[in-house]
Amino acid sequence: MHPGSNPSRLRTMKVNRTFITFITILMALCASAQSHKDASVSQADVWKAYEAFNKVYLDTDKYIYKNTDRDRAALSRSEGAAAIWCQPMYVDMAINARDLADAQGDKKRRERYDRLLRNVIDGNIAHYAGFDFDDANENTGWFIYDDIQWWTITLARAYKATGAPRLLDLSARSYARVWYGSPRVGDTGSYADPAKGLKGGMFWQWQPLHAPRRNEADHGKMSCINFPTVVAAMLLYDAMPDSVQPDPAPERWTNGFGSFERPSHETKARYLEMAKEIYDWAEANLVDMNTGRVWDSSHGGRPGGHPLIYNQGTYIGASALLYLATGEQRYLDSACRAADFCINDMSAEHGMLPWARNPRNPYDQGSLEQGVYPAIWAEYMKILIRDCGMTKYMPFLEHNIAQGWANRDRKRNICDGESWKATDNSNVIGSYAASSVPALMLVTFQLKN
Repeated sequence: MHPGSNPSRLRTMKVNRTFITFITILMALCASAQSHKDASVSQADVWKAYEAFNKVYLDTDKYIYKNTDRDRAALSRSEGAAAIWCQPMYVDMAINARDLADAQGDKKRRERYDRLLRNVIDGNIAHYAGFDFDDANENTGWFIYDDIQWWTITLARAYKATGAPRLLDLSARSYARVWYGSPRVGDTGSYADPAKGLKGGMFWQWQPLHAPRRNEADHGKMSCINFPTVVAAMLLYDAMPDSVQPDPAPERWTNGFGSFERPSHETKARYLEMAKEIYDWAEANLVDMNTGRVWDSSHGGRPGGHPLIYNQGTYIGASALLYLATGEQRYLDSACRAADFCINDMSAEHGMLPWARNPRNPYDQGSLEQGVYPAIWAEYMKILIRDCGMTKYMPFLEHNIAQGWANRDRKRNICDGESWKATDNSNVIGSYAASSVPALMLVTFQLKN
């Protein structure tokens, strides 16, 4: 029966529309009132927050970041060093701090953060196997695909920030390592080649670590490798000169799984082609297109797992970057739908970005690393707001930094991940959660300049 022929249902629809209109007006009034509160965060607060983060968490002997506020040094993965995949987010923060100082014409601060940026990159290269991406040492090496791909992304950003050719070379090589596999490790690569019956997308891992088997079509294809692969390809597309030709002498090897070839880099056009292919697979298999929700993973062709803020962020970033490169509206629509889901659904409980997937135990090590998720999300919202013109999301960022900063540990000026409540000094505060508010502050004030 058509709704118009049912008077009772029609009355219900009118009531629902009236209620929705009331809620919309109420939210607008709240946002207006909130904007006055958010204005209390100053530029001086941004620098205070970022300096405090570095004071507590940066190991200035090695120039890598520590795991928690209880660690005295970043010695190794098991002894005080922050996770290998989270270190690049802290490099992103240094890039943003340098760029913000530059935008404000603060030459001294810009020089200081430029030195910090270069020192942290060099410190990470020295600590993590010289960025030999074929080194599968589990302590200071590379043992999962997305760990490498996060660095691909940040190395491309760092190349744009510094102009250092070695960083573009490292970014291209790390991307190739993920896509094609390694002659030394013996894995078959993250790319699930449809031509080989693997059904598309990117695999998350190789197993066992030191004697890998071939990945099969139904193995785990996580959002945390698929959308970062799109972002990495798009940043390399942007960075790679038009004049670059295909690698004339790609690395070749043969093992029990067959013959393999790995170029050191791709052409600009090829990076865009790869990005589009993985994006189309990932959106079709990992995203609810009605809501903008990103599933955590696909196993056996079935999506599942909690929506997580960093997966939402990389989907937003992948969509926004493809929109900027192609002008296709569908990409921008996808980015906005995913951002709306983050704000309206995932942040509904506190009106703030969520942190750990396990809210009952957010301070165990498995949850601690999840504290970096909002910092990742902020990086991609910057693209959506600044480059795509979606300024409607600014009030939400401003609200998060105002509340987070107000709830900081006022002695050390660091903020916990549960930034909707006062920081409790009795908790172990990971560098991950502590990065969220200063990362959001740096991005928000970049957008204001």
